[in-house]
Amino acid sequence: MSKKTKYRFGILLTIVIGMILMWFMCCNAETKNTTEDIQNNPKEVTPIVVTNKGFTFKDADHDGTFAYTSNDNFNFNVSDYSIITPVSQGVNKGIHQLQTYLKDHPKKSIDITGRYAPSEKNSSAFPNLGIARANAIKNYISTNGIASSQINIFGEEDSSLTTDGIRYEGPVSYEISKKINNEAQELEALKKRINDDPLVLNFENGQASIDLSVAQRQKIADISRYLDKVAGSSVTIEGHTDNTGGRITNTTLGKQRANYLKAYFVRNGVSEEKIITSSKGPDQPIASNTTAAGRAKNRRSIVTIN
Repeated sequence: MSKKTKYRFGILLTIVIGMILMWFMCCNAETKNTTEDIQNNPKEVTPIVVTNKGFTFKDADHDGTFAYTSNDNFNFNVSDYSIITPVSQGVNKGIHQLQTYLKDHPKKSIDITGRYAPSEKNSSAFPNLGIARANAIKNYISTNGIASSQINIFGEEDSSLTTDGIRYEGPVSYEISKKINNEAQELEALKKRINDDPLVLNFENGQASIDLSVAQRQKIADISRYLDKVAGSSVTIEGHTDNTGGRITNTTLGKQRANYLKAYFVRNGVSEEKIITSSKGPDQPIASNTTAAGRAKNRRSIVTIN
């Protein structure tokens, strides 16, 4: 090897060794800084939000085997029951397969259990936020061809739910089940129970919200279930007033109150087509109109199943 060649080789070797040393020192420094940053500033590290439940269901009994799994699911903002859109392709694909399966197996149902954290606030008309979320999903998949009579909804408190502070990913679970044999008799008994002790709401016209009791929320859930399960079913909302003012004015006011409550039901996922409104005005008082307390009782809306 000539002297000139040895000289060039030495220069090349020096460059290579220098690059290796620079890479080693740089990578070590970055790793060290990353570790220190995590230890010294844990709040600056973005937490990983884990989907609590995927869009997963299966049926493997003697009627056949069917299963679907997607890591995606329906998502909801904290203390909210409106589905965050758009819904993922994996979920929509599963809905399509589920629709085909349930159509071929009319004695089967899909059970939807919505979950909610203990710290969340329930602003829905349902007994808890989990049922409200399950109801929102029921309405979504119903529009995609799955009969509401083959959907059951439930709610469950779940302290294990994780959030990024804004939303929950997949606080829902699913299970395929058989329809109960005496469902028709149970629904008929439910209708009788509701109509014997109907849902009565007292509120001022123009009120922005309705403060519901636990019993009233359960009645709304029962009414919603009946409407879902019984083909051709509907409810009537009657508006009533006291006798202050003229009869024509009060009849109009009673209809306005009934329509206000109808809008409230629709906002909470009850089908508009299944709600009939009417007004009795001042004609059917349940208390004396000579006192303020009696007039307040007469200003009411009543919901019954037809």
